[in-house]
Amino acid sequence: MTAEQLQSGHIFLLDKPLDWTSFQAVNKMKYKLKREFDLPKKFKIGHAGTLDPRATGLLIVCCGKFTKKISEIQDAPKEYWTEIKIGVQTESYDTEKPEILHQDISNVTEEDVKIALEKFLGEIDQKPPIFSAIRIDGARAYNLARAGEEVEMKSRKTTIHYIKDVEINFPLVSFTVGCSKGTYIRSLAHDIGHELGVGAYLTQLRRTKIGDYKIEDATSDFLENEYRFENYD
Repeated sequence: MTAEQLQSGHIFLLDKPLDWTSFQAVNKMKYKLKREFDLPKKFKIGHAGTLDPRATGLLIVCCGKFTKKISEIQDAPKEYWTEIKIGVQTESYDTEKPEILHQDISNVTEEDVKIALEKFLGEIDQKPPIFSAIRIDGARAYNLARAGEEVEMKSRKTTIHYIKDVEINFPLVSFTVGCSKGTYIRSLAHDIGHELGVGAYLTQLRRTKIGDYKIEDATSDFLENEYRFENYD
């Protein structure tokens, strides 16, 4: 590959590791490419769909003229491998915050879980987590939440295309979910817990597909065994 080819347009499939933000991963990639190909300072690069720091998996990075494809890729359906823990909640709906509100799950059966999951198939109303990047009056919701301010999240329509490969090992439940753009799997975990009456939160999340792009074709070689989170120019 040459610098000219990169600027003409290229797509990289990255396997984002745990605790990296999508922004950090793209900056790392940008630094590596600029260093290896002597690219201009204004070299265009961006990702097509954010992954939370506590999630791993497929992150699509578009370079050069292919940054014009970002919106199209972002609109594609997504697939995630998901693990939730029932009988307990967290403020962030994932592992960022400590567990709270423990409840007894001894009366919850595997059939109860399967019935609950089926209720979320199709178009649903979903409230994003307060610890999300959605802007409220110009401020990120997670910044407001971390500052202790009251945050009111508005419901939005989203679609769950399928839930499959369900495995139940109480208190953990894992499954693969296919969904539309804008779906928050953390909110889905929270809502499943509410449906079961015992609470739940997201313990693991791995994005496996975006449209026709698959995690099997992704790489993490860009890491170079370094965990430096710098803002590269």
